[in-house]
Amino acid sequence: MKIIYKHEIKPTAKIKIEEIIEILLKNRQIKDKDEFLNPTHPSKIKLLDFGFKREFKKTVKLLEKIKKLNQMIIVYTDYDADGITGGAILWETLHLLGFKTMPYVPHRKKEGYGFSIKGIDNVKKQFNPALIISVDHGITAKEKIKYAKKIGIPIIVTDHHLKPEKLPIDAEAILHIPELSGSGVAYFFAKEIFSHFKHQTSNLQLLTSNFQSDYLSLASIGTIADMVSLIGPSRSIAKYGLEAFPTVKRAGIRHILQQAGIQGRKITPYEVGFIIAPRINAVGRLEHAIDALRLLCTTKEDKAFLLASRVGDKNRERQDLVIKAVEEAKSLVKHQTSNFKHFPKIIILENKHWHEGIIGLIASKIAEEYFRPTIVLTESDGFLKGSARSIPSFHITNFLRDLKKYLVDVGGHKGAAGFTMEKNKYNLFCSAVVKLVHPLLTEKDLERTIEADMKIPISKLNLSVAHELEKLQPFGIGNPRPTFYSNVEILDSRTFGKTNNHLKLIIRDIPARLPTTSYSLPIEFISFNSADKFSSLTKGERINVIYSIEIDRWGGSEKLRGKIINIG
Repeated sequence: MKIIYKHEIKPTAKIKIEEIIEILLKNRQIKDKDEFLNPTHPSKIKLLDFGFKREFKKTVKLLEKIKKLNQMIIVYTDYDADGITGGAILWETLHLLGFKTMPYVPHRKKEGYGFSIKGIDNVKKQFNPALIISVDHGITAKEKIKYAKKIGIPIIVTDHHLKPEKLPIDAEAILHIPELSGSGVAYFFAKEIFSHFKHQTSNLQLLTSNFQSDYLSLASIGTIADMVSLIGPSRSIAKYGLEAFPTVKRAGIRHILQQAGIQGRKITPYEVGFIIAPRINAVGRLEHAIDALRLLCTTKEDKAFLLASRVGDKNRERQDLVIKAVEEAKSLVKHQTSNFKHFPKIIILENKHWHEGIIGLIASKIAEEYFRPTIVLTESDGFLKGSARSIPSFHITNFLRDLKKYLVDVGGHKGAAGFTMEKNKYNLFCSAVVKLVHPLLTEKDLERTIEADMKIPISKLNLSVAHELEKLQPFGIGNPRPTFYSNVEILDSRTFGKTNNHLKLIIRDIPARLPTTSYSLPIEFISFNSADKFSSLTKGERINVIYSIEIDRWGGSEKLRGKIINIG
């Protein structure tokens, strides 16, 4: 493991809080401090700010015709949290504006990701729509959209995923905004539709409120869950969407929060990413995601309670499946590499018994464990379904697209991808992967690094700094929580928790390295689930620590606390 830091504050340096903030913003390549700290509210951002004047004009003309003839519109959404939240926003907006509309969520196992011939045929048979609007997919579905047009169904694509070489030219309109999530695109698209048709609805007040609160919070869930960079308009959605949670009225969200035990708690990216979104995702991973969409849209308390209970149960089932499968995956890695002189640059794992809905989670865990791009495959309807996760320096989707002759389809972004492959091409694919990856990944790329924003004496950090850091929230992709690197001395070390699995250290700067005019107050540092990992630490020991800082608010008082990321 290599520790690197982008800036160093010497013990003798005099530094102001504003200078620390400037360094952090520079590290994140943020040039407009005022816009970052006080981003434009999404209510003031228009779809047309991203372009699409011609596309939206065409869309409005089509929607006006469909509304006049009372024809059906299908909102065809992806089955993950980003697609489900975006689908809820767009479908409900059209519904409240008086359009005849239904949502359609493809079955992960029976139809697969995004558009499929089977899915389009199902929609045609069930609804015979005058229009399909995609949410969080479609940009790579050139042939499927061509097929839909052939059987008389026009399609509007809303998506954010990586563009292919050939766009779906048969689409009526394409609204592709890579700096947003799928739900973010759906939010601004729905808001623009509302702006145009609001004079025709009796739900003006409700929709106006929804775009300020409920829809904004739904879009923030999708944005954070899909790990979109929280910079620019996505930061606006995340920041104001999280702040809107206390005002959310919809029963489904309230029951998710209540059953997860976080009702009344301040909702941050942590609660979204680790508690809320996994519940929305779980149903689509294991069964059919339509229940997650129903949960977000129902106005009935009893139905919301039952659906929230169901997604909670499915999430626990998903957790159990992942734990078991990850252990199996680790055993496979150990077996595959036991005779290798060097650990492979990329990991490929296949098990026909793994559930298709969790292979992405398996890939993520293995990539994190071994710091290697990881491809995980399982059997599904006569094909192999694959999911890939990567390391920061390696664009996994571009890599897989270079192997497209072995694949039926592929899509994704820099850090994650999904694909389908014929079973008889597996061995050829594996050989091609190993051959192609060899010159692309260097030993430097494969060296696990922990990066801190700055090396700094802890005496330079205090409650005032921590208060200023809170203004940089929400933290996430593109705007990580600020991290620091310090040389310190341990004054006390102890464990805590029911099973003593957590670690608490009392530390201070190393006195000999401070100027005589400075002194360091001891600070409490904690590290969860790591008592065994750092069990050898003793009082008086000098260590290098990477950490973040936070404000511990308890009993009406505040104190500075550090959260250990690693000890070197």
